[in-house]
Amino acid sequence: MTDSTTLDPFEDIKTRSRYLRGSIAAGLADRATGALAEDDTKLTKFHGLYQQDDRDVRAERRRQKLEPAYSFMVRVRLAGGVCTPAQWLALDDLAVRYGGASLRLTTRQTFQFHGIVKRDLKQTIRGINDALLDTIAACGDVNRNVMASANPHESAVHRAVWELAAAVSDELLPRTRAYHEIWLDGEPVAGGEPEAEPLYGATYLPRKFKIGFAVPPVNDVDVYANDLGFIALTDGKRVSGYNVAVGGGMGRSHGEPATYARLASVIGACRPEQVRAVAEQVIAVQRDFGDRTNRKHARLKYTIDDRGLAWFRAELERRLGFGLAPAVAVSFTHRGDRYGWREGDDGHWHLTLFIENGRLRDDATRAPLTALREVARLHTGEFRCTPNQNVTIANVAPGARAAIDAILARHGLRDGTGVSAVRANAMACVALPTCGLAMAESERYLPALITKIDDLLARHGLAGAPVVVRMTGCPNGCARPYNAEIGLVGKAPGAYAVHLGGDVAGERLNVLVDENADEAGILALLDGHFAAWAAHRTADESFGDFLVRSGRLAAPAGGAA
Repeated sequence: MTDSTTLDPFEDIKTRSRYLRGSIAAGLADRATGALAEDDTKLTKFHGLYQQDDRDVRAERRRQKLEPAYSFMVRVRLAGGVCTPAQWLALDDLAVRYGGASLRLTTRQTFQFHGIVKRDLKQTIRGINDALLDTIAACGDVNRNVMASANPHESAVHRAVWELAAAVSDELLPRTRAYHEIWLDGEPVAGGEPEAEPLYGATYLPRKFKIGFAVPPVNDVDVYANDLGFIALTDGKRVSGYNVAVGGGMGRSHGEPATYARLASVIGACRPEQVRAVAEQVIAVQRDFGDRTNRKHARLKYTIDDRGLAWFRAELERRLGFGLAPAVAVSFTHRGDRYGWREGDDGHWHLTLFIENGRLRDDATRAPLTALREVARLHTGEFRCTPNQNVTIANVAPGARAAIDAILARHGLRDGTGVSAVRANAMACVALPTCGLAMAESERYLPALITKIDDLLARHGLAGAPVVVRMTGCPNGCARPYNAEIGLVGKAPGAYAVHLGGDVAGERLNVLVDENADEAGILALLDGHFAAWAAHRTADESFGDFLVRSGRLAAPAGGAA
């Protein structure tokens, strides 16, 4: 048991919060400021909200002696990224009314609204709930949005996996009534049994927790980057079980070697009916043994590395009351989205669209927000947000394809087949101007850098070669840069740490090769490696695999054991 005097201050905030209530309700009623109290901004994460401000205008507002331009990011809980056309239209309407006519698809298969001012928060969250969705546990020290493979080509398997992922998401929700009281005007708990959190307890988890369900051979969820991964074992028609992988996580801190990215370790397998129990008990172990004194050392990966994988499996099996079966060998071949129209095994069609960095916002050249609004009005199937920040219009009746194609063409929306392979595989976090942690640009800068990387590839006769590029504005790793073939991590305005050597399937970490490179340095570094790749690669050898095989990098650490 940790001495309470050494606990991280956030633990005290959670303890005093009355199960995540704090003084949020009073802060929402205070019209004198666009912000909430500092302690409450930590608690609102559990409700799916981050307080932010526009850093583009921060200095000018300070000069004018104005408070920062505060607003909130609101994240939807959407297990496996699946929503109905009616839900899409509801979220679109909220984005137009309150979110600056912009929606963002995240790297964890859900939607984010940006720029929601405090006075509009309750209307936004009520609108989300009216659409039979919510934002609870989309952020905070709890299990967050559960990911599931968006592959529409094995529909029977995919549906079984998604249904289980959705059940796990619901099972692991916090039980506090604070969300309904604050945002939906529910009645406060009074009398009867005292409120409790049967799984999380009064202080919830030491840090965030992430779960992903993958369906080989596609690793679109980057299953080894999650605290807990379930890898479907199938015969192509049904799921017989799941490999269990634990201890993944991308977050780290610059200049602090005690923090690091880690890929999850496979510790065994379980039957489908055992998945929910496994998920609950993995969380319980982390709840009881995770580090509550140092938030930078509080993820499950550190608990496992401190105590050992054998200890963790033994403790998990003790709590489960049964042993895990031996893991089954699986093979992943890629993790990118397959763009364009594809037919499912039930005769319906699926169209995956390219949405650069996940941003749905109309501009002078294309209108993705308008296009998908029009599609949603006629579509009778579903939408699937992919883990790669794209969207699939799923289960389209054959007769509806022509109408959808016409809408997309009218508004300039692309299906991914008309963009370079590098751009089609790239991801970026939001970063500036809203993310308070960002040290450098990401979403706003990566498209221009991709153009220059494409030019370099063409110069070396590599035009069209697929390379996985991911960029983040800080080392927390929201776009999963540490297992990309090229990972760029912001350090300061215009400066990035360059990581190279991940693989196309997400089963290998990359290596830091330059701690502080500007654009010219990034391009010069890649120019040399691309030249060698063009001259010495074997047939169909990927860029990351070539870098490792040729000895141009030190051996990457932390594979998906």
